[in-house]
Amino acid sequence: MPNLSSKAKVMPSSPIRKLVPYAEKAKSKGTNVFHLNIGQPDIETPKIVIEELQNIDRKVIEYSHSAGFISYRKGLANYYKNIGFNLDPSKEIMITTGGSEALIFAFQCCFEPGDEIIIPEPFYANYNGFATSCGIKVISVTAKIENGFALPPIAELESKITSKTKGILICNPGNPTGYLYKESEMLLLKEVVKKHDLFLFADEVYREFCYDGSKHYSALNLLDIKNNVVLIDSVSKRYSMCGARIGALISKNHDFMDMALKFGQARLSPPTLGQIAGEAALKTPQSYFDKVIDEYVERRDVIVDGLNKIDGVICPKPEGAFYAIAQLPVKDADHFCQWILEKFNYNGNTVMMAPASGFYANSKVKNQVRIAYVLKKDDLENAVLCIEKALEEYKKSF
Repeated sequence: MPNLSSKAKVMPSSPIRKLVPYAEKAKSKGTNVFHLNIGQPDIETPKIVIEELQNIDRKVIEYSHSAGFISYRKGLANYYKNIGFNLDPSKEIMITTGGSEALIFAFQCCFEPGDEIIIPEPFYANYNGFATSCGIKVISVTAKIENGFALPPIAELESKITSKTKGILICNPGNPTGYLYKESEMLLLKEVVKKHDLFLFADEVYREFCYDGSKHYSALNLLDIKNNVVLIDSVSKRYSMCGARIGALISKNHDFMDMALKFGQARLSPPTLGQIAGEAALKTPQSYFDKVIDEYVERRDVIVDGLNKIDGVICPKPEGAFYAIAQLPVKDADHFCQWILEKFNYNGNTVMMAPASGFYANSKVKNQVRIAYVLKKDDLENAVLCIEKALEEYKKSF
């Protein structure tokens, strides 16, 4: 048979989903699996979205404009205006098939094959896949668990810049760490971007989820590098509607946006039904977010405080998103995460976690896991107990 591409051969698999067969086998044996591995919220999608979809009055589900329905883009422009940013819906906002497509389009516009992008690690594992598909080399700079995964020293980041470097990518608040970048850190990044004339790609899909009185500082605030900033947004987590597959690509750089539209035209249009849902979601009242944020704070405290009570576990308390990285008293978290699914249950329960090794590009961190606190508090309490008992048994065997 014909040879497959070298790009396909090096395309990384998902660390979030690779243990699915073991979870399925555990379930087939009657074991209940607490899924802490994937950021699929159990929070209900806003009712206004469900009602809009249930009452669609259309005879044809047609293509939209390649940049998305103008009514939706105007609605998004109004959303951004309400949080302090003026955007032109016809020139500075493009609707995409999820935030993933937005970032892939951005990479295709800004990089030549072999160019480099700097990303603080640990980072969202699919960034590796997006970069691979675009022929980009990821250069990582490692954030440390000891300071809660704050931005690494700016001098260390700047030392990674070469003639091949075209951009820096951040996720704020972060997946997988939940770290929320401070204004001072964003201003440091701005100076590096300005000095070396780089792109700053800002994945802000968790913007709404900031805790303990913390405020989100958007890359859109960096007006003196506005033509260098490319923003990634999505409805998936904000409105708990991951399956809608609607995102947005946003920039004040009109040349960039014109180029991105060419890629949008090549895939015709973003999903019509998802845009209908996204436009309806813009009418979601603030009370919805207030309730959701309170719920996530409670869940965070259950999982993080519970894990930190276990001997040998270190888990910084995130200020945003709904993820945490925990360092476990094991040598190989990949092995532990498979073992707990294959060989262990406590009162009929076990836990599925994502080994954090898949969220690092170059560092050989082997003893951390990413946890998504997207389950009800009772389930999280039982999951923590299960992890505690599993670690006790695991230490006896390994």
